Amino acid sequence: MNKIRIALVLATSLAFTGVAFAQATVVPAQSQITFAIKEMGVPVEGKFAKWTADIAFDPKKPEAGKVAFTIATGSASFGSPETDAEVPKATWFNVAKFPNATFASTAIKAKGGGKYDVTGKLSVKGTTRDIVVPIALTQAGAATTATGTFTIKRNDFKIGEGEWTDTSQLADEVAVKFKIALTGVAPL
Repeated sequence: MNKIRIALVLATSLAFTGVAFAQATVVPAQSQITFAIKEMGVPVEGKFAKWTADIAFDPKKPEAGKVAFTIATGSASFGSPETDAEVPKATWFNVAKFPNATFASTAIKAKGGGKYDVTGKLSVKGTTRDIVVPIALTQAGAATTATGTFTIKRNDFKIGEGEWTDTSQLADEVAVKFKIALTGVAPL
């Protein structure tokens, strides 16, 4: 049984006790987590610079797999010094009290053709919600890429409190997109 453990940039790995893992190597220059939201109808994009992922996955038995992400919310950047200075404040991510957002899978279901639905719990700013994250795996030679996009409602997680709960200026929907490039993964 092939198990994969992936450890990415700057955070402590989560442990899956009693499970043996083969090592895969992340290609950081080709891996990212980004997000997009509409401000007054105009898409605004950003990214998280610091995060880790631990993944245990066997393509022959995906339901036995585990996926966990830890994202340093203070690493969120829109590329604007003024906006980036606001993101850690209590109104937005409240980084002093909630430095990390986390995702932990509760089930993985094969959809066919290298596609999977990963159901799990997303925790942001002290609020936890069940979500389903669609993932597509592709391989080219020794390289494997995991990609996906899912949408959350920022008000469900209290991201943008007070006057910012109004969605007429800043949309409630936030699209989160990821791409994780790997080497050393067994063929699908």
